[in-house]
Amino acid sequence: MVRYHRCNPIFMGPNKDAMSTQEKATESRQVAPAGDAQMRRPLKIALFGFGTVGSSVARILVESQPEELLLTHIFNRTVERKRVDWVPKSVVWTEDADAVLASDVDVVVELAGGLDPAGAWVRRAIEAGKSVVTANKKLIAYHGVELERLAAATGGHLKYGAAVAGGIPVIPGLEQGLAGDRIESMLGILNGTCNFILSRMETGAEYATVLAAAQAKGYAEADPTEDVGGFDARAKLAILMRLALRVVVDPEEIVPQAITAVTAVDFSYAKDLGCTIRQVARAEERNGSVAATVGPMLVDLSSPLAWSRGTENMVVLTGQYGGDVVFSGHGAGGHPTAVAVVSDLLALAHGSRRVQVPSTPAKIGAEFEVPHYIRFLVADRPGIVAEITRALAKEQINIRAIVQKAGYPAHALPFVVTVEPCKSSALKRALETINKMDCLLEQPLNLQMLE
Repeated sequence: MVRYHRCNPIFMGPNKDAMSTQEKATESRQVAPAGDAQMRRPLKIALFGFGTVGSSVARILVESQPEELLLTHIFNRTVERKRVDWVPKSVVWTEDADAVLASDVDVVVELAGGLDPAGAWVRRAIEAGKSVVTANKKLIAYHGVELERLAAATGGHLKYGAAVAGGIPVIPGLEQGLAGDRIESMLGILNGTCNFILSRMETGAEYATVLAAAQAKGYAEADPTEDVGGFDARAKLAILMRLALRVVVDPEEIVPQAITAVTAVDFSYAKDLGCTIRQVARAEERNGSVAATVGPMLVDLSSPLAWSRGTENMVVLTGQYGGDVVFSGHGAGGHPTAVAVVSDLLALAHGSRRVQVPSTPAKIGAEFEVPHYIRFLVADRPGIVAEITRALAKEQINIRAIVQKAGYPAHALPFVVTVEPCKSSALKRALETINKMDCLLEQPLNLQMLE
């Protein structure tokens, strides 16, 4: 297994293949030909958004002073409250997006996030022949193909290495370092907020307590739905599927499962099963069929995914020829994400051409056939296990184990049933029957188990 360790991540440089006439013309307009570094004109950079990531990008540019890059504009709404004294006086602070887009900047760095108005700014910048660097995973997940086509038509460049896994070079690695392989499956921890919450819950803390701690540290928003509901990881998974599996899917077809139903007792049972719990995004393509899902899953303690703590991210790619490759590191926070943004900027300054990744539209049609962990909370009475067994047997699902811890009251008794590998649709039908049982205090928690 090849690992790109978080202490020393490997960045794979751009390929310098043949360019189209239009691309060469655009590059010559933006950057002087490679050769004598003193002959090059630095790229003029405009930051759109001066929040956590934007300020970190500016900090790197100001402190590192790369000769290839020149920060010229900072755009932000109510920009006066964002001003800092460490930014050079030559930088223009503005609330006028139109003026920046009409200026002679070479690259717009979009760090505002969301679909609108960020999407409109990116389109206008590309239409004006400018290049764009963005960390906007939602925009790339939903409109990345369209924007890349637009950039190809106008001779600009669109780079989004920071859109997935923060400072971990997963996207450059897929575009270039693993381009010679055929990726068959992928799974990963793509949301630092959920990883912080779940890794803290391993110690016995409850979800609400850890969420409050994550919000206090700035890891979680006041409304954490985008993260804990799995929507953030879903957008990132859709991007990786296009680059790794070469399929374009509608992110809305990937139905996420929230981590909010996971409790401390689930970690206790998971430990007894030799596992822990992580929010995992996974996808695979087999014989033209695509499967994808996002949600909390039981992960074997020997798995690399179990090693990830705090806000770290991890992506495991399985290639037909190269086997497993693991990328890991800090996937959240201003500085790690800013590193990926500045790396994209430097790649542009050094003449990196747009990487063409062939992909085809696809539908999510396949199912993962894996073991499942099902945790019940019941008011105890005779016959509960027999009824559950009958419902599972009707769908040809075999029970692997039944685990019940001592010390819980009979009126609120948690216990776990694990089942052999089965299709999610079959288990869903069985649980619809089980949900009608009068002893249930809440719906059973159903989690996939990664083996």
